[in-house]
Amino acid sequence: MDEEVIMLEIQNTLVSLDLAERFFCCDLDACHGECCIEGDAGAPITREEYDKIKKILPEIWDEMLPQAKTAVEESGVGYVDEEGDLVTTIVDGRNCAFTCYGKGGLCQCAIEKAYREGRVDFRKPSSCFLYPVRLTKYPAFTAVNYHRWKICRPAETLGRRLGIRLYQFLKEPLTERFGKEWYDELCMACEAYLEQYEKN
Repeated sequence: MDEEVIMLEIQNTLVSLDLAERFFCCDLDACHGECCIEGDAGAPITREEYDKIKKILPEIWDEMLPQAKTAVEESGVGYVDEEGDLVTTIVDGRNCAFTCYGKGGLCQCAIEKAYREGRVDFRKPSSCFLYPVRLTKYPAFTAVNYHRWKICRPAETLGRRLGIRLYQFLKEPLTERFGKEWYDELCMACEAYLEQYEKN
């Protein structure tokens, strides 16, 4: 593979080499799910996901924090942020409204908790499932990039220790979003790139 490659072209997407080069495995014991409670906007959602969250709201209502319930009652389950993107409602300018907490202060997603318990058929927004990968749609392709954030450093450390690359860690969400054929192509491209990269 050419050394000048800067992204991997997989079908109608351009994939950052970070997915091949970076090691990653979420370490919740270290970060406590901080990605759900840090930031200045909610998680990006589609209109379809907005409607799904609205539909399952009664099932997750009791899991939500009191201030989150108030925020959702006043603003709904999502809003359009300053960049014009539809995102989940946040509380106190930072916390996702669907954040709840488990033992030891571990941050959890009320939506995913209900999904794992079989109470709803919607796991969580695609942007959350794919994180730390972010998708940017352009007219001719979709860019697949790694969103680097200091709170994910423990995940990079754990991934390196376990030998898990970012594209491997995200097998399930990437397959769900783009399909098995796309993911299989990504695996082959990453392996070929890494083989050439290690030779150099």
